[in-house]
Amino acid sequence: MSAKPSVASELDFIQESEPKLTIDDLCFATSNYLESSQVESIRRAYHFAEQSHEGQTRRSGERYITHPLAVAHVLAMMHMDYECIMAGLLHDVIEDTTYTKDDLIREFGEQVAELVEGLTKLAKATFENREHAQAENLRKMLLAMSKDIRVIIVKLADRLHNMRTLGHLRPEKRRRIAYETLDIYAPIAQRLGMNLMRCELEDLGFHVLYPIRYRVLADAVRKARGNRKEIVSQITSSILNRMEQEGLSADIQGREKNLYSLYKKMVSKQLSFSEVMDVYAFRIIVDDPDACYRMLGVVHNLYKPVQGKFKDYIAIPKANGYQSLHTVLFGPFGVPIEVQIRSSDMEHMAEAGVAAHWLYKTGESVGNTLAHRKARQWLQGILEMQKGSGDSTEFLENLRIDLFPDEIYVSTPKGEILTLPRGATAVDFAYAVHSDVGNSCVAARVGRHLVPLSTLLETGESVEIITAPGAHPNPAWLNFVVTPKARTNIRHYLKHLQSEEATQLGQRLLSKHLTAFSTSFDKIPQKRIKALVKEFELYHFDELLRDIGLGNYSALLVAQKLVQETATERDTQPLMIAGTEGMVVSFARCCHPIPGDPIHGYVSAGRGIIIHQRSCKNTTHLRVQNEKWLDVAWAQDIQREFPVDLMVHVKNQRGVLATIAGTVSEADSNIDNVIVDERDGGYSDLRLTIEVQDRQHLARLIRRLRRLDMVERISRIIT
Repeated sequence: MSAKPSVASELDFIQESEPKLTIDDLCFATSNYLESSQVESIRRAYHFAEQSHEGQTRRSGERYITHPLAVAHVLAMMHMDYECIMAGLLHDVIEDTTYTKDDLIREFGEQVAELVEGLTKLAKATFENREHAQAENLRKMLLAMSKDIRVIIVKLADRLHNMRTLGHLRPEKRRRIAYETLDIYAPIAQRLGMNLMRCELEDLGFHVLYPIRYRVLADAVRKARGNRKEIVSQITSSILNRMEQEGLSADIQGREKNLYSLYKKMVSKQLSFSEVMDVYAFRIIVDDPDACYRMLGVVHNLYKPVQGKFKDYIAIPKANGYQSLHTVLFGPFGVPIEVQIRSSDMEHMAEAGVAAHWLYKTGESVGNTLAHRKARQWLQGILEMQKGSGDSTEFLENLRIDLFPDEIYVSTPKGEILTLPRGATAVDFAYAVHSDVGNSCVAARVGRHLVPLSTLLETGESVEIITAPGAHPNPAWLNFVVTPKARTNIRHYLKHLQSEEATQLGQRLLSKHLTAFSTSFDKIPQKRIKALVKEFELYHFDELLRDIGLGNYSALLVAQKLVQETATERDTQPLMIAGTEGMVVSFARCCHPIPGDPIHGYVSAGRGIIIHQRSCKNTTHLRVQNEKWLDVAWAQDIQREFPVDLMVHVKNQRGVLATIAGTVSEADSNIDNVIVDERDGGYSDLRLTIEVQDRQHLARLIRRLRRLDMVERISRIIT
């Protein structure tokens, strides 16, 4: 990879004429900054890789070694350390040859072997489909990256060379790799502050997925660049003259977005090309942070700043460690000017991110730069995310959310500034402070005002979280939280809660069947229980109870095995449903059963028991599965409300909806949802979802509604 990004219009996604590198080229490139013994180690790794891949070729027909050599050269251009470059040369050895990690440890040491092992894909035979394989391999790589950030740097170099040489693959495979690059790898590069890498990956992916749009946009940019020269020159001269008056020196560059960024801006904001190119962008590079603020004063004195468009990323860096001052000005002829002001160190960090300053000085790794600290914070979040994710696809979904942050900055009451994605709520903030704070939060105070936990936060706000000892996460929070940490912690709690509820329900179901066999838990020998647990290949009896509650095993079958009976089920008492069983007992949305309705329970694997009305038409095709049905009945004194759908045929007149809502309220009920379907002839159908306690409560409500003059008829909806 070159020291400067390729001009977008000059990128050629099928680079048939890519220069043929040799090991001598690589050694020459690394000899400028590495010791001679380290360069020799790189040469030794090359010969080992060349021998390992002997006889293997790429789709282009070239020897396979040309790929790892090119990857190592990309890493050398980034001035990575010698172990990282050796890993680049060896990155496919474990995956594609007979050599193992132990072989690499013997030859090149633990560090290099760990890097290569972290880049090695898992065996494909273990996965159901390509998406699952991609998710699990990415999960493995990111966990390896949490131990050593160089794993992802080598992977990005590998992906960059693959993108440069996609031309020999089938079109559908090219598109799949390009989509994956734009979806995962370019955002990871951005998250790590590696702007040069991100820009080239994005433009190569853009060219593959949308070749015509790419060419049209590249041509338009080339033409516009020529037409803008006069204004750019005038603005540059004005800034230089004012700088000289103030005794400042700086390097002023015209800044141009890469093609994919231009395309995304046009699509997301529905702008034409001329509207996007109306903005003139400049980057001013000065000596140190103090000069950044002095230069800001210069440009603000020269051109009037646009209110609300100034951002100080030096005082509050971005999540990837990026630092700069951003401002927008009213330029000559009213043209908007975007200006970025940063020091030369900030410029280097903005381009290379965590790959910047990687060299070893005085025997110690310079790994304490802002980008490295931010990267470590992100990786810690990745580890927390993976602990709470149920499977690799859920992990990948959370990662995608995390990779596209449009950030806001909010503070704690003590003044600590936290970075959150735009759209974050008070619950997201609570989990960002600490998982325990999020799990026990009950309210929030923004400024001095109490606000709901679903309140969206804005930059600059001070947020205080109010907690309570007995509080716990609410499933409804999943509807509005946006951070992976919050989502993962809530789901983890709910899974644990569901497990507890399923265990309790399983115990009730099994007790009911044991009673039918004239026995109970206390009378079953512990030896028999342990033997049954072993037979089901479980570790604890609670696991078996949980699986019964979730519907994975039949309570009757388990009861028969415990009492060693093979007879058919004897007469049993129905399972009493109180409506407080939690997530493992749910009520069907098709028929909305309420206390007083004749009901039966369907045992659904993984979901527990679903309660239906006996008259529900949707259960007709399921009734042949006798073992799936459970005899249930309503418990006494149920203290909760249940939703019911009513169809109310009414005359169209002023205030009809308000009158009906008032009547429902007078009947101690509440309307959850209303759907209005206007009919011809001055009538409408109102579909109401209301909350009632039981059939008697519903009957009282219907009688009240029927007394209204505008109501023609009412019926309960059971689909």
